[in-house]
Amino acid sequence: MSLRKIPTEMILLFISLAAVLGISALSLLMANQTIPNTGNVETVGVGVYWESTCENNVTSIDWGYLEPGETKNVTVYIQNSGSVPVILTMDTDNWQPSTASTYISVNWNRQNYVLTPGSVVETLISIHVSESITDITSFSFDLIITGTEQT
Repeated sequence: MSLRKIPTEMILLFISLAAVLGISALSLLMANQTIPNTGNVETVGVGVYWESTCENNVTSIDWGYLEPGETKNVTVYIQNSGSVPVILTMDTDNWQPSTASTYISVNWNRQNYVLTPGSVVETLISIHVSESITDITSFSFDLIITGTEQT
C-alpha cells in the first residue's frame, strides 16, 4: 500500500485559508456586541402609561438588543391623578451588574417638569450604551419616576 504525498503548496493553502476564515470570524465577533435588557419601572405619586389615554400601565421597558454606541428611545405618558401640582424626577437603581451604570446612561425630557393635577404629558426616555463598554453581555436596572408635591 502506498501513501500519496500532499503537495506542500496545498497544505500552505489550507492553512492560509483557515487563518483568514478564523481571523474574519473573530473580527465579526468582536465588532458587535448585543446586550439584552428589560428594565423595571417604579412610580411614586404619578402614573406612567403606554398611551395618552392612560389605559395600560408601564411596568417594565424592554429595550431589546443594544449595541455599543447605540441610543434607543421609548415614549411613555405620565399622568398626575392627584389634586396638587407635582415636580417630576427620574432616577435609576439596582443595576445588575453594578458596573453597567458606568457604561449605560438613561435620560429623559421631563426632569423637574411641573405636572398639574389631572394632566398627562408625553415623555421621551432614552438609553445610551457607551462605545467603550466591555465585559457586559446583559444588564437590568430599576427606573424610578417620582412626582413630588410642588411647594
